[in-house]
Formats: sequence, C-alpha cells, structure tokens
Amino acid sequence: MNDLLDRIAATTPPDRTILLVCAAVALAALLVREVSALTRHLVTLMHEGGHAFVAIAAGRSLHGIRLHSDASGVSVSRGRPSGAGMVATLFAGYVTPGLVGLAGAYAVPNGWSNAYLWGVVLLCAAILLQIRNLHGLWVVLAFGVGLGLITWFGTDLVRSTVTGTLAWFLLLSGPWGMVGLWKARRRDRSRTDVDQLAAITPVPAVIWWTLMLLVTVATGVVGGLRLTA
Repeated sequence: MNDLLDRIAATTPPDRTILLVCAAVALAALLVREVSALTRHLVTLMHEGGHAFVAIAAGRSLHGIRLHSDASGVSVSRGRPSGAGMVATLFAGYVTPGLVGLAGAYAVPNGWSNAYLWGVVLLCAAILLQIRNLHGLWVVLAFGVGLGLITWFGTDLVRSTVTGTLAWFLLLSGPWGMVGLWKARRRDRSRTDVDQLAAITPVPAVIWWTLMLLVTVATGVVGGLRLTA
C-alpha cells in the first residue's frame, strides 16, 4: 500500500541544480525550432483545454476540441455570444499553460511531483473525451500515455525532473505565446482571442492582450521563484 501511495503521490524534491538544468531544457524546447515544432502541440493542448474547462464552468455547452497539425486548435462551445461566461472562456486560453505550470512549480518543491503528473494525465483523459479529430487524438494520447508511463515506471528522480521541466516549459510558454499572438494579429485580427474579446466588450484588443501578458508574466515570475528558491 505504501509503495502504491508513493507511485501516485509523493516524490523527493530535486535539488536546485537539477531544477536549473530543467529550466535550460525547457527553454531549449521552446526556442529550438526543430524541438518546438513538437512541443508547441502541448501548449495548444493546454490552451484549448483551458477554453473548454472554463466554458463548461461558465455553463456553456461544449461541442468538441480540435487540435491541428500546424499546432493551431479550436474549442467549440454553445451559449450566449457575449457576457461574462464568453469573456472568461476566451480569456482562459492563453493564460492556462502558465497556470498549469504554476501548479507544477508549487508541486515540485513540496514533494508532490507524481501527484501533479497524475493530475495532468487525468486532465488529458478528460480532454480526450472531447477531441473531434484524428490529429488531436494522437496528440492527447501521446502526451497522456507518455506521462502515465513515467509516473508508473519512472524513478523518483525521473518523475520529479520531468515535472520540473514540464512546469518550467509551461511557465515560459505563457509570455512566449503572447509574443506569438501579437505577431498573429498582424496576419488576421478577426480570429484571435483578444480580437474576439474586443468584439463582444467595449475594451480594445490591445488592453486584453496586455492583461493576458501581465497574467502570464506574473505566473512565470512566481513559478520561477518557487522553482529556484
């Protein structure tokens, strides 16, 4: 029983040096083009998952999630086309990866890396039920099953290191995603989350972008401090 609890919950926190190495690996996964071509699908998974879960929490009807091969995605929900629920749903996407990373940043030093990983696996399982295309199915399965295998078969050090790297990656991807969003607005302003928010509220898109940037930077700073304390 104790061994089972160890497998599904606690891990020994890694030392500061290992977490700094995790940060370097996460940064490379974000900046090296050949690597980011794969890892950005994880960011999209978290982004669309954020839209979906907030939509459900806001009382909207979720009609599926699609993840595309170009690392774009879409979550379809039905409900009022404006109002607080729709605003929260649109706002959630870009801030969700950083918030999930922040949870990991608190889990690692407290010795709960494996519990965090199992939580992410369950999150993937919930998203899987809403996936409506083949590419999205493979993305969620690859990530969810991969983490599941690590949580069950990985050593204590492997599990905590993977959690630290994942937390760093998601924390860093928040502000980086906002830079990408700013560039995307130059190509098509009608489809971005901030422009949709501007269309249903009196607040300009640049203000929504700034608010999202502040949230992602704040989660990155707080999470980074937790991981390097």
